[in-house]
Amino acid sequence: MTSQVVFDKQKLKNPPLEIHYLGDRVLRHPAKRVAKVDQAIRQLAQEMLQTMYSADGIGLAAPQVGVNKQIIVIDCEPDNPEHPPLILINPVIKSFAKSLCDDQEGCLSIPGVYLDVRRPENIEVTYKDESGRPKSLKATGLLSRVIQHEMDHLSGVMFVDRVQNGLALTEELEKHGFSVQAVKAIN
Repeated sequence: MTSQVVFDKQKLKNPPLEIHYLGDRVLRHPAKRVAKVDQAIRQLAQEMLQTMYSADGIGLAAPQVGVNKQIIVIDCEPDNPEHPPLILINPVIKSFAKSLCDDQEGCLSIPGVYLDVRRPENIEVTYKDESGRPKSLKATGLLSRVIQHEMDHLSGVMFVDRVQNGLALTEELEKHGFSVQAVKAIN
């Protein structure tokens, strides 16, 4: 039986990493695979979690903090100290459900903007954990959506690129001071 590390989910006044925002070129570069899971990668993952919790997020990808590596951190229950966060290194989606669903998404890199995005309901993803062990996970619901959202960041894609309602997209972005020109629509 493995013992779970209880992670301190406190919000820090000065989180260790800086989140980049829509329009910043660093968010559009495809992330590089992590060659070796070592202490530096584990430290980065811990700092990403601290930064995510401090910003009231449930997911964060390394490119959002200016690091060009395939690492994402997720915690769909940030207020539950018993629920451990997920650290996915070099994640790959192996299968998507055929059924799609629309749901509202937001992003720490586009604060205040929430819009509907259509995504597969369920996925299966393989990845390495913070110890470098290969893992596989079948995700549904919110977890499936968050994994897909964060993995998009690893390809330089942002959720607003997937929004189909152009009018709502333009209104929301302008209302929160973001440029519509920063969107790279995916159809």
